[in-house]
Amino acid sequence: MTIFAFFVVSICLSILICGILLKFSKNLGIRNYQDYIIRWSAQTKPSLGGISFYIVFLFSLIFYAIIFGEDDVFRNSKLLGLLTAGSLAFLLGLADDAYNTRPLLKLGAQVVTGLILVYTGTYLPVSNILWIDTIFTVIWVVGVMNSINMLDNMDGISSVTAIGILLASSFGYFWIHNQTASIWLILNFSVIGALIGFLYYNWNPSKMFMGDAGSMFLGLYLAFTAVDSLWNIGVHYENHRWLGMLVALVAFTPAAADTFTVVINRLKRGQSPMVGGKDHTTHHLVYKGLKDKQVGIFFLVISVLSAGIAATMIYLISASQLVYASLLALYFPLVFGYLFYTTKKYKQKD
Repeated sequence: MTIFAFFVVSICLSILICGILLKFSKNLGIRNYQDYIIRWSAQTKPSLGGISFYIVFLFSLIFYAIIFGEDDVFRNSKLLGLLTAGSLAFLLGLADDAYNTRPLLKLGAQVVTGLILVYTGTYLPVSNILWIDTIFTVIWVVGVMNSINMLDNMDGISSVTAIGILLASSFGYFWIHNQTASIWLILNFSVIGALIGFLYYNWNPSKMFMGDAGSMFLGLYLAFTAVDSLWNIGVHYENHRWLGMLVALVAFTPAAADTFTVVINRLKRGQSPMVGGKDHTTHHLVYKGLKDKQVGIFFLVISVLSAGIAATMIYLISASQLVYASLLALYFPLVFGYLFYTTKKYKQKD
């Protein structure tokens, strides 16, 4: 009941915040009126919707502290690390929306957010050697933040992908801790509520975009919760670290498949993977003949399916059915193979 209350309030709060931003900030968050190279839509719209994610996150923390006491919030090193790193990611995105920050500065700030998570106790369980785990954690955080940012190229895509990941993460938290009112589950469903509220304005045809402030914070949050609830599944049950990696990969299927496809294709063309363009899997599905809204529905379906398969893998791992859990991981290469094939068959259009 507590989670449901936070969830509903978060939806309403997100709709209210986005509505206010849309009404009073028509010309904010739009950096280049004539730059249509990266954005799929040729119509300029405010890129401020992601601000609601951060505000809802802060309000959820505050109300949780009021209702359940401050100890779970202000004496929780992991949570304080998430708050600090998330705030830095949000400010980084906000600066990028306003001033187009330099790529090296942006990368440096992303590395710092990863180091903050490690310092406060959140890191990938790749080995028993801290410096190795630190390197992999920073790579993971930077990769997820940029992946979500890159996927924010068409109405609703990043939001539905993030919702699927958070559903898988929430199942992982529930299955490990069996606590329906834990701070982590409440935060997850609060962010899901914020995303649903934002989708009211971002679903095709959209009225506003997420912006880098939203995608940077969201990417950081997803990177954190995936480490805490998905990557650690293998260690928690069987001490097989690779199982947690497979669960996370399946949960991130839409984002990972798009990122890998874009990076591979751009490197083959001799282009930088970090430069925007209309060569994402979402774009190629349109080149194939789908409407923008149909692409959104397609990614919604595979995101929910990814969450369901990841949750099933968690259950199988907890039941020591490791072979069956591993076989379900074949879902990722199947989706990746299909999307990658789509980009080979249909050439990019300017």
